[in-house]
Amino acid sequence: MIYFDNAATTFPKPSTVTDEVHRCISAYCGNPGRGAHPLAMRAAEKIYECREALAAFFDAGEPERVIFTLNTTHALNIAIKGLIPPGAHVLISELEHNAVFRPLVRLGGERGVRVETFPVVGLTESEILSGIRARLCKDTAAIVCQHASNICPIVLPIREIGALCRGKGLFFVVDAAQSAGRLPLSVRECGISALALPGHKSLYGIQGCGALILGEGILPTPLTEGGSGVDSLSPTMPEAPPERYEAGTLSTPAIAGLLEGLEFLRETGMGEIEACEKRLYTALSERLTALPGIRVYLPETPGAVLLFNKEGVPAATVGERLAARGICVRAGLHCAPLAHKALGTGEGGAVRVSFGAFNTVREVDALWRALKD
Repeated sequence: MIYFDNAATTFPKPSTVTDEVHRCISAYCGNPGRGAHPLAMRAAEKIYECREALAAFFDAGEPERVIFTLNTTHALNIAIKGLIPPGAHVLISELEHNAVFRPLVRLGGERGVRVETFPVVGLTESEILSGIRARLCKDTAAIVCQHASNICPIVLPIREIGALCRGKGLFFVVDAAQSAGRLPLSVRECGISALALPGHKSLYGIQGCGALILGEGILPTPLTEGGSGVDSLSPTMPEAPPERYEAGTLSTPAIAGLLEGLEFLRETGMGEIEACEKRLYTALSERLTALPGIRVYLPETPGAVLLFNKEGVPAATVGERLAARGICVRAGLHCAPLAHKALGTGEGGAVRVSFGAFNTVREVDALWRALKD
């Protein structure tokens, strides 16, 4: 099998990750923060160790600002619904995933929040920033946007957008689903209010945990309430993070695996993986653009995600045919109809090829031959 669906979840996982997950389940998977016995304490220690590692990796300051979540979507819901006030105006990019768009649509109905998109495709960084400035108004409360697209190789200038937010006193919520572990990212340098990220994509952990990293002084209203392991006599959630946002039992095996994923990135080198992905992108883009009837979107912008269509063949059919030959890609709208509309693929979507640390040029050649036949 050839796996080119790493934007959905990376596969395979490093052996150190799967080994630690198995070790956790069999040796120390007590309920963290819910007892003083050895298994509970060991689980709590592992979770705090990962909290510290994430805070350092993303330059977030205190580990307590790292909130463990189910996934990126959960983290975004906490930030969006917990920070944006009624009647606010919010700017998002035209490439946003439904994990950003749908919570804001709900706030539109419940709180009268107005959502406006700013253009990105085909624009320079300065043009993107000019488009944002032109759309700001007195009611603008936040900019919510992705760092990197989940369907194409576009990367937004979040450092510059963060500086703009700081200057205007706006919340800056960043969806790092496709960049966390792949691109350098500093919460403090980019002025990020809330950073949402997955554990199972380019951080090479397993499915079952993500994180929300809060900027200094940022305290969203909790999304859920329940047991927190501390301050149990209070009828409300604790005032301070992380317990304020972590109602219920965390997934210790997933968090233990995430910690090993971070170590894998440190040992392998995030820059090395990114360079490899770009080489594979360029190799595949050159091969596909030479084939009659194949259109590659943004072929000269190398990244981890390549999008294409085959003339006269629905994207879903291309995906099915490749799957029958043992090649895993994702076809369709990728939970990002806004982005597909911006790229001109809004009807049936397109075929996405996404690279990871373990892909090779030989696999790229196999995909090219399958499409050539």
